[in-house]
Amino acid sequence: MVTVNTILELQAAVKAWRSAGESIAFVPTMGNLHAGHLHLVSVAKTKADRVVVSIFVNPTQFGAGEDFDTYPRTEQEDQEKLKSIETDLLFLPPVAEIYTPDAQTTVSVSGMANLYCGASRPGHFNGVATIVCKLFNMVQPTVAVFGLKDFQQLTVIRTMTRDLNMPVQIIGVDTVRESSGLAMSSRNGYLSAAEKTIAPLLYQSLNTARDAILAGNQPYPDIEQHALRFLQQAGFQPDYFSVCRSSDLKNATLQDTDLVLLAAARLGKTRLIDNIYFSKEPGMNAD
Repeated sequence: MVTVNTILELQAAVKAWRSAGESIAFVPTMGNLHAGHLHLVSVAKTKADRVVVSIFVNPTQFGAGEDFDTYPRTEQEDQEKLKSIETDLLFLPPVAEIYTPDAQTTVSVSGMANLYCGASRPGHFNGVATIVCKLFNMVQPTVAVFGLKDFQQLTVIRTMTRDLNMPVQIIGVDTVRESSGLAMSSRNGYLSAAEKTIAPLLYQSLNTARDAILAGNQPYPDIEQHALRFLQQAGFQPDYFSVCRSSDLKNATLQDTDLVLLAAARLGKTRLIDNIYFSKEPGMNAD
């Protein structure tokens, strides 16, 4: 595995691959890699001839008072993990390589980026869209691979890629979970031992809500309120729990068949997100 720290080094490597007729898959990360990240790389290896992984803790997607300074950074361990699965190239730039001090351009996906996590974390998805756009311009991949744990983030990136006519195929990969059902996340390391036993209840609440929808006997707002109460009683501070159309994340109606349940809740000092996406038969009614 080659590790580079500058855009010029990165572009020289990918230019040589493209000149040789090789396709490139890209997996952007913020490091502190776990089995979920490594699964994304494994999927990427099946989609292209070469795989580029970036590790960059992006300051523009963190708001005031969030955990940018304390976000776990484990670069040495991350490099060893990526080497072990034969990643072709790791792009590990400093902040100054990515953002000039007088940068004035931001990429924003209007509407969708202000919902759910966007409402709780103003500007977050502008930071996400901007860094992903910049990285796509640097790497110029054939395909890019993202986890589905942050369904809203993936939807924002897909929308940006479509709207800006970027020639990149976006591939979403199912969430990798711990044996308890808890979605793997770099932030799980913030959880105390006691909180780690409670955290899987977030996924349980999603499964319960999905089952209620498929049973067809409750209005969606009632299902959402029941889930919020369940999470509060379990010790979470819920941010949102929403039944959405998977295509555009708007509130689902009874006529929608492709659904996603989005949830975010704080447990102690840790903010957790999760989702379940599924389809129901046309004509099912929650009345």
